[in-house]
Amino acid sequence: MTAETAVTTPARNGLLPRLRLAPWLYLAPTLAVLFVWIYLPLFQAVQLSFTQWNMLPTATPRPVGWENYRNLLALPELRQAAWNTLWYVLGLLPLSVLVPLAVAILTQDLGGPLRNLYRALIFIPMIVPPIVAAVLWRWLLNEDYGLVNRIITALGADPVSFFQNPDIALWTMVWITGWKLMGFATLLLSAANGTIDPGYVEAARMDGATRWQIVRDIRLPLLSPTILLLTMMTILFGAQWSFVYINAITDGGPLGSTTNVFFLMWKYGFQTFSAGWSATAGVMTFVVFGLIALALLTLSRKLAFHDN
Repeated sequence: MTAETAVTTPARNGLLPRLRLAPWLYLAPTLAVLFVWIYLPLFQAVQLSFTQWNMLPTATPRPVGWENYRNLLALPELRQAAWNTLWYVLGLLPLSVLVPLAVAILTQDLGGPLRNLYRALIFIPMIVPPIVAAVLWRWLLNEDYGLVNRIITALGADPVSFFQNPDIALWTMVWITGWKLMGFATLLLSAANGTIDPGYVEAARMDGATRWQIVRDIRLPLLSPTILLLTMMTILFGAQWSFVYINAITDGGPLGSTTNVFFLMWKYGFQTFSAGWSATAGVMTFVVFGLIALALLTLSRKLAFHDN
C-alpha cells in the first residue's frame, strides 16, 4: 500500500457515512412534523377509542375494550351518516369533475376578455371563505325572505324549503359544497388542458378528425391523470369539505338528513363530550377511507395515460 492510498482511504471511509446520513438530515424536519401532527395523534386516537372519557381534565379515561365499536356499529345514527357520506360523494363527483372538465374543454379556445371573464366567474367561489359562503347561501335559500325563493314565488310556484325538507336538504348542501369546489377543479383541468402539445391536435385535424374525436381520443386520455386525481380527492375528502356548511347551516338536520361521518365525529367529541365515541368513529372512518385510497391509487396507476 502506498502512502497516498493510506492517506486517502480513511478519508473516503469517513466520507461515506456522512453521505448516507445527509438525506435523512434533510428529511428530519418533515419527518418530525409528520410524527408530531399525524402519526402521534393517530396513535392516541386509537388508544382513546378503547376508553370512555368526558374530556374533563379531572377525569381519567376508563378502558372499555371493544364496547365503543360494538355500540357505534349498532347505532342507526351511524348507518344514516354513512349513507349520507356516500350520497355526498356521489353528488359531488359531477360538480367537481364532470362540470369543470366540460368548462375547461369548451372554453379552451376562448381568447381576449371572454377568457378572463369566465376564469374570474369560475374562480371567485374558490377564494370566498367557507363560513362566508355558508352565510351567503343560508340567506339566498331562506324559505321566508331568500332571494331564490322570491324568484320562485314570482314565477307562481310555492317556496322551497331548501334546509327544512329532509328530501332536499342534503342535495342543497351538496350543491353548496360543489359550488365552492368547481373553481379549484376547473383551474386544475384548464392548466392540464393547456399543457397538451398543440401538434397532436393539428395532426388530428389534418387527418380529418372532428372536434369530438379530438376531445375523445386526445384530450381526455391526456387529461386522465388530472381527472383521476380530482376523482380521488372528491371521494376521499368531499364529505369532509362539507363539514363547515353542515355546522353553520343545518347542524346535521333536519332529522339527521345532512349528517355525515365527519360531522358525527365532531358532534360526539364537542357536543356530547364523548371522546371515546368520537375517536372510535374517527378510527373506523380512517380505516375505511384508507382502504378506498389504496384501491384508488392502484386503479389510477392502471387507468392513467401519461404522454412520455
